[in-house]
Amino acid sequence: MNDPESVLAAFSGRNGMWRGIAPLAAIVAGVVFLIAGFFHAGWWIGFLVCLAVLAVALHDVRQSGYAVLRNYPVTGWIRYLFQALRPYLRSYIVEGDLEGRPFNQDQRSLVYERARNEEDNHPFGTELDVYQSEYRWLGHSMAPVEPESEDPRFDIGGPQCARPYSSSILNISAMSFGSLSARAIEALNTGARMGGFAHDTGEGSISPYHRKGGGDLIWELGSGYFGCRTKDGNFDPEKFKDAACDDQVKMIEIKLSQGAKPGHGGILPAAKVTKEIAETRGVPVGEDCISPAAHRAFSTPREMVEFAARLRELSGGKPVGIKLCVGHPHEVFAVMKAMLATGIYIDFIVVDGAEGGTGAAPVELSNYVGQPLYDGLVIMRNALVGSGLKDKIRLGASGKVYSGTGIAQTIALGADWANAARAFMFSAGCIQSMRCHEGTCPTGVATQDQRRQRGLVVAEKAVQVARFHRKTVAAANHIAGAAGLARIHDLEPHHFFHRISPTEARTVDRIYPFIGANQLVEAPEETPYDLWWEASDPDTFAMASDVAEAHRATGLPGFQRV
Repeated sequence: MNDPESVLAAFSGRNGMWRGIAPLAAIVAGVVFLIAGFFHAGWWIGFLVCLAVLAVALHDVRQSGYAVLRNYPVTGWIRYLFQALRPYLRSYIVEGDLEGRPFNQDQRSLVYERARNEEDNHPFGTELDVYQSEYRWLGHSMAPVEPESEDPRFDIGGPQCARPYSSSILNISAMSFGSLSARAIEALNTGARMGGFAHDTGEGSISPYHRKGGGDLIWELGSGYFGCRTKDGNFDPEKFKDAACDDQVKMIEIKLSQGAKPGHGGILPAAKVTKEIAETRGVPVGEDCISPAAHRAFSTPREMVEFAARLRELSGGKPVGIKLCVGHPHEVFAVMKAMLATGIYIDFIVVDGAEGGTGAAPVELSNYVGQPLYDGLVIMRNALVGSGLKDKIRLGASGKVYSGTGIAQTIALGADWANAARAFMFSAGCIQSMRCHEGTCPTGVATQDQRRQRGLVVAEKAVQVARFHRKTVAAANHIAGAAGLARIHDLEPHHFFHRISPTEARTVDRIYPFIGANQLVEAPEETPYDLWWEASDPDTFAMASDVAEAHRATGLPGFQRV
């Protein structure tokens, strides 16, 4: 009894009997069942149950991994039972309509209702606290108008692009085959074809299920160069040309970083690299599939825009752009300087916010690295406008966009269109079970398990995807019309209000800096970005050494050292 490692030590000391109540009860009940069993055979079942309880208790007090089970054999499992049930109990019983994360119940319900063609109007007024500091709204006009078009479109492709793409204001953001199931990819792409909008492949390349759907594709080219790589993982121009010239591929997107895990590569474990995924990505079956953190094809801003020009030529003149989560502002400005120095203009830039989603990512990167969408979008808008390039380069935005309001707000901040990923997953059946990284998605959306995929009926979900897109674009259009604008692209920062405190609200152009055309080139000292601009160099992503120390000492509003 004095040995703290002995089995009986678990039941000694203060409250020792209560800690061991389950095995003690099993002993007493077992004796009773044993005696009763001699009179009626049915009692032996109870005796066997008691033996099982005692076996569990013996395991618990002898194992060393879980302190609760060591001290509270058998009954300690109640904790782990409720821990496992907690997400479900919270989601379906405890959680309020406005409390869930990443998307609350109201946000998910809006997508479900539109996708299923159910009633999406809300009775009795808003449930939001319109005086809290997070509240944002768009101003309306005394003279509202009807939208000019039910499906507003615009061309992506600058002066050096031979084959511009007529794009919707809402497209499907990057999600790879492998992260999503075959049926989910097919449903999303079929929905894109039905609705006349684009589907970003994600960096996992173009799968047979993208092809089967027949919808417009944005081919995302990540650092792994999947679908156009050599055996040692470098870029293969001939493989790229063969795939990019396919008529279904409308644009090429070079992925620099992702909002949910910026600056981080990725690995698809060997066990998940099936024959189908291996063929799609151009990698060996049953080996780890690695995406490096950085690209091999370029290492400077100048090399990057030259690489983009090469891709545009190889693809037959299709639009080529970049996607990134904004990090250091001087790197953004270095890209602008590279375009000005070379005369090579990329066709579009997609800003991915830190609030964006992923199948799996390190928690610290998801929570604390990278700029949120609005902050990054304003910096990118100012970089393009301030360097005189906005009329040549289109700007996209992605990061938790799920409604017409989200589209309208990003356009007011300078974007030409919005991408959505998780919202389209919801429209295809996702219930936010948060099992994406485990491969056990209960709806068949984010799993390679064929049995789970059975629940996703492509023909039905494709219709829901297209319907969600149509109704969400219509909602964005109605917001613009309520603001007195026939064209949604006429929305400006002064239409967008943000509450600062319970007694004060400002338009976002009074919160964020919005600089004028060519101001970074002609008078950077008059902008809040002067030190960032001076620190940028078209031949390196690093800060220029001659101003680095001054930059660190001075800082900028919002970036000071404290």
